[in-house]
Amino acid sequence: MTGPMPVSIADHFGGLEDPRRAQGTRHQLLDIILIAICAVICGADGWEDVQAFGEAKEHWLRSFLELPHGIPSHDTFGRVFARLKPEPFEACFRSWIAAVFEQTAGQVVALDGKTLRRSHDGSRDKAAIHMVSAWATHNALVLGQVKVDDKSNEITALPALLRLLSLEGCIVTIDAMGCQTDIAQEILAQDADYVLALKENQGTLYQDVLLAFHEARHTGFRGIAHDDCQTTNRGHGRLEVRRCWTIRDEEYLDYFSREAHWPGLHSVAMVEAERWVGGRVSHERRYYISSLPGDAQVLARAIRSHWGIENQLHWVLDIAFREDDCRVRQGHADENLAVLRHIALSLLKHETSSTRGIKGKRLKAAWDTGYLLKALQT
Repeated sequence: MTGPMPVSIADHFGGLEDPRRAQGTRHQLLDIILIAICAVICGADGWEDVQAFGEAKEHWLRSFLELPHGIPSHDTFGRVFARLKPEPFEACFRSWIAAVFEQTAGQVVALDGKTLRRSHDGSRDKAAIHMVSAWATHNALVLGQVKVDDKSNEITALPALLRLLSLEGCIVTIDAMGCQTDIAQEILAQDADYVLALKENQGTLYQDVLLAFHEARHTGFRGIAHDDCQTTNRGHGRLEVRRCWTIRDEEYLDYFSREAHWPGLHSVAMVEAERWVGGRVSHERRYYISSLPGDAQVLARAIRSHWGIENQLHWVLDIAFREDDCRVRQGHADENLAVLRHIALSLLKHETSSTRGIKGKRLKAAWDTGYLLKALQT
């Protein structure tokens, strides 16, 4: 390298095994990866876009890349990322995230899945891929992701993702799909805590918790170890009041665990949201189980933070990156392109000199290589 490419990216992705034969290879793998990262930051949504970006910015790219045979064609980008094994590529991503971004104790890490809708290919009998991601709510970045096996579901993917992460001191939140004893045990094994959404899929436990809160509220929680808190938010013509109650009574907890033997269960929670929008009122009630000791404010914060993975990750990927419209689907290319989008999003989230949204930052990076370099050096 001859110029200012951020050392962290080159260092962490430079050791990837090239899926191509050495003989006849014209373009260096790291050059291909770095061009793709830059292009996706700047708005590229497919391999033709990546090639067009490279050709437009070739002079700038040559300031830190060798490019012995110029800019690769879109077919070359497509073939390389279709053949590149996703697991080591994802491992490089996690290594880079761990080295560059600080993890804080007590941070909420939300796990959730998302289907890349246009990644299906009927001609090859290929279903749309489903990715499960881990989102650090305080740092606003993706910690890792795994693809759900074609004939499986999130229940099997979640433990696999958890085993890839370093979660000591964190609070892991998962929706009702992840409310499983083995997933709770995997979280505890990493010296982390869990907050798991509880719905009818847990049958007896759900009904027991629902009935316990109904009776406890009716009696004013008399004789029951509990806690509660309330928050009020106003803005954009909307008023929302959120109340959280927790039960940490040992007798109740033993009763709740009588069948499934939930590991580390220390509290259950009920969150009630009341919203006023345009003169209309709506109510919503949700239930959770947790290894946390039952501080209502801590649990309420963790539960509220979980929705950051929808609002700050999945929604942004759809709106700013048009992920659901992407038709890249050959080989491993769709899965690897998802990782490239996560890299771009993480960099843009943490570039703070511009106050624009992610879509605006992508445009700014495309127009201004100085700003693109700032993003790369975040």
